[in-house]
Amino acid sequence: MTTGTGREGRMARVGLTAERLTLAAADLADEVGFAEVTLSALARQFDVKVASLYAHVPSSGELRTRVALLALEEMADLAASALAGRAGRDALTAFADVYRSYASEHPGRYAAAHLRLDAKTATNSAGVRHAEMMRAILRGYELTGDDQTHAVRLLGSVFHGYVTLELGGSFDHSSPDPQVSWSRVLDSLDTLLRGWTATAGPPPRS
Repeated sequence: MTTGTGREGRMARVGLTAERLTLAAADLADEVGFAEVTLSALARQFDVKVASLYAHVPSSGELRTRVALLALEEMADLAASALAGRAGRDALTAFADVYRSYASEHPGRYAAAHLRLDAKTATNSAGVRHAEMMRAILRGYELTGDDQTHAVRLLGSVFHGYVTLELGGSFDHSSPDPQVSWSRVLDSLDTLLRGWTATAGPPPRS
């Protein structure tokens, strides 16, 4: 029976798995950018042939999807821990800070978390937990129905927009410190949510 020789044989013996490749790809994304994550890049990192990875991950697209799902799961776990016992502005701040900190520490993973997933994959991902936690925060502000959905979209847009600008260096050469602005943004969101006016009805037709 052939057991494999050289580097590829050694990799098989130490347990090359889809999970291990996903973690390695996530680390690679943080180092060089999510767009650069491919099976070829991963094969070079492990010093193996690309074909040797196909049994574990069939394509670069599948690899990137796995990294996206990993990132969503990691952020959801962090957010759930941060939210324990919190409500109102404290919960809003804890939730937002998880996103900002995760993006700073894991920029490639954070980018992966925003990969567009097909409907089936998305509904079975930790992205659902993110939405549930955000809605739980908003119930503390007594938002329900469509208003809750509007607010979810608002918060997601603000968090992602701020984090993306910060990661891109937009605040590097100006004052005040980005942390000060971040706190003001969260204060403003808290004020807005506390004074949210319920939707009166469907929007007018154009």
